[in-house]
Amino acid sequence: MRILADENVPGPVIRALRDRGHDVLSVKEAAPGADDRTVLRLAQEESRLLVTFDKDFGELAFRAGLPAPCGVVLFRLSGSHAVEDNARVLAVLESRDEWAGRFAVVTDTLIRLRPLPGT
Repeated sequence: MRILADENVPGPVIRALRDRGHDVLSVKEAAPGADDRTVLRLAQEESRLLVTFDKDFGELAFRAGLPAPCGVVLFRLSGSHAVEDNARVLAVLESRDEWAGRFAVVTDTLIRLRPLPGT
């Protein structure tokens, strides 16, 4: 899977995804400090699934009408246990392959998928 990990995606998650054979581009490494529109554009240009913990991407994708054909996965986890949260991120990302054209919100207990504009 081709993934763009936003700056807020923990390093252990990025390393684990890479160790599992995924092509992960980290915003921390490739475009530190980039604004959200730039990050979304980079995901589109690179044909990567955007993985983030930043709820602003929902507003960008829906209210501003910026489609992301590769998909956006927003994690809204409790944050009470980093190891468990990291495991949840890995399990969810590898649980399906139909992320393209969808905006997903992932909590501790569920995954909600909605089609993105223009898909």
